Amino acid sequence: MRILLVEDDPVLQAVMLRSLVDAGHRVDPASDLATATHLWRVQAFDAVLLDLNLPLSERQRSDMGSGLTLLREMRAKGDKTPVLVLTARNRTDERIAGLDAGADDYLGKPFELAEVEARLRALVRRSQGADDQTQVGQLVLDRKGRRALVEGEELVLPARELEVLWELMTPPGRTVSKKDLSNKLSDFDGALADNALEAFISRLRKKLAHSGASIRTLRGIGYLMEEERP
Repeated sequence: MRILLVEDDPVLQAVMLRSLVDAGHRVDPASDLATATHLWRVQAFDAVLLDLNLPLSERQRSDMGSGLTLLREMRAKGDKTPVLVLTARNRTDERIAGLDAGADDYLGKPFELAEVEARLRALVRRSQGADDQTQVGQLVLDRKGRRALVEGEELVLPARELEVLWELMTPPGRTVSKKDLSNKLSDFDGALADNALEAFISRLRKKLAHSGASIRTLRGIGYLMEEERP
């Protein structure tokens, strides 16, 4: 998954960033409202972790110091990215305000990192209509375990190849454009070149041989994961 992490506490942000990256996610961190707004406007994310209490730049008005402002703005634009609000504010009225602004779930600080990731998985599953496991032919994607198996044997896949597989199988039968795949795999400051993406696809195709699943190229459109026909 590609995740936007909006958290102004540098220690907590560093801990969460390391935990999510170690779990195989690509994470773009933001420490203030201006940076978070910019990132969310220009990059597509699978999920957003959003702190409600964010620092302001000198140009911003005092009434814009809440992550609720950003959340309301993105929801007003029709953005449906799953949002898990993280905040030290545990009052009922504030939880309600977050949910009313468009948050999908709410977790008060302090929290366990394992619970954050579990809630993220649940939010993304619901938004994408995907189960914990998806199967095409003999290929099974285990989202909870972040692994792929063929006839019960785990495929050895580098993180980026697993990300490609994840996108193509969430859900399978969905055409995924080159642009969308590149965005999910790119670092924020540098786009993934077409030949690099094609190299990932080529290596995956070789590893999926005899799995009953194949990646079809739709020229000018993107890629499609489908079951091989006899």
